[in-house]
Amino acid sequence: MTAIPIVALDFPDAERAMTLVKTLDEKVRFYKVGSELFTSSGAEVVQWLRDSGCDVFLDLKFHDIPNTVAGAMRRVAEMGVRLATVHATGGVKMMQAAVEAAGASCGVLAVTVLTSLNDATLGEAWGRERVDVENEVLRLAELARTAGCHGIVCSGQEAKAVSSRHGKALKLLVPGIRLPGDAADDQARIVTPEAAVAAGATYLVLGRAVTAAKDPRAAMEAVNRALKS
Repeated sequence: MTAIPIVALDFPDAERAMTLVKTLDEKVRFYKVGSELFTSSGAEVVQWLRDSGCDVFLDLKFHDIPNTVAGAMRRVAEMGVRLATVHATGGVKMMQAAVEAAGASCGVLAVTVLTSLNDATLGEAWGRERVDVENEVLRLAELARTAGCHGIVCSGQEAKAVSSRHGKALKLLVPGIRLPGDAADDQARIVTPEAAVAAGATYLVLGRAVTAAKDPRAAMEAVNRALKS
């Protein structure tokens, strides 16, 4: 089974997001709603996607005390969201609360290390001189598995190591996907769709590789061909 592509609707308003969904039409039926779009358009855009027959990945990266995260995740599940994120650094109890509140219909993914960070910038953020991103991802993946999470979010560069250690026990969602020749932009750890699948990715999040393309449908077709091959 190949990885499932998810297109990121990283837009400031619902109108632009809806235009892209209508443009891509049958090319993709799974979309990510992140902080920017959700802040501007709220649950209405999630409902519109669900009414349009699309699955929704709500990427709000909850990180709070367990009770607060559980309350938010219950509302997320009520919206019919298929996947949602929390930060693994919130700890096992927080993730467990999220998983319990989400129920069986909404998979909780634990964000390990953002793909915009590398060894140096992660060490700076955490106040440590020497940090190895892959080791930190593996450590946080272990916590996510203990908490019963559906899976984790990591870059394609760590996916193989996580897959080797956890097999099918953790689903892997890989952002930072770029087609050959695409700019890295603000991402530090990027991979192609083929490389992500080879590393064990279950879900691929496609942002500017599709949304910023001159022809988004053609770009999505290129991704689908790469996944089929």
